[in-house]
Amino acid sequence: MTAPSISTQTRKRIFLIRHARPLVSKKGYFDKAGARNYISDYDAAEVEQFVLQHEAIPYQEIRQVYCSTLVRSQLTARQIFGDKVELIVRHEFREFERRIFSLPLLRLPIRLWLVSARLLWMMGMNSKGIETFRQAKERAREAATFLAREAEHKPHVILVAHGLLNNFIRWYLQDLGWKSAIHEGSGFLSVTVLEKN
Repeated sequence: MTAPSISTQTRKRIFLIRHARPLVSKKGYFDKAGARNYISDYDAAEVEQFVLQHEAIPYQEIRQVYCSTLVRSQLTARQIFGDKVELIVRHEFREFERRIFSLPLLRLPIRLWLVSARLLWMMGMNSKGIETFRQAKERAREAATFLAREAEHKPHVILVAHGLLNNFIRWYLQDLGWKSAIHEGSGFLSVTVLEKN
């Protein structure tokens, strides 16, 4: 049997997985209060049932999975990896916060509320009572540094978290010299794999 090459033996991998679809209805039009309730419901929601069999994930080798304080992250990690893995919940892996701005007379599709709220937040105009975009980016940078440090003594580091956060972590890991081997975008259950020798 051929021995694995040195590069294969020493390659480190970080997996960033987005959570599954939360069981929350987006149908209809929402006023300001309804949009705020939607965010609360989304953060507390169960996720849909699914099976994720991804050829890049070494399921049998995974003993620990990092996830956020938000329940959709933890429920997704359990469905993917089962009850035997240890879930390590850390606050820095929660999604960037959202705040619905005040337009009391309008009824809009929830997607429009969320996109508008996010854009205004990124421009520094909608962060009252929540972390700013600058603070959120710094948190993502710290999360990337933490995962890179964990990968120094583990062959595989797994994070099940959130779409926007995962994107920023990926960018900061690339700044640290990690290369994207797989990047499936930001959809539900998308998988990103970064590698470093």
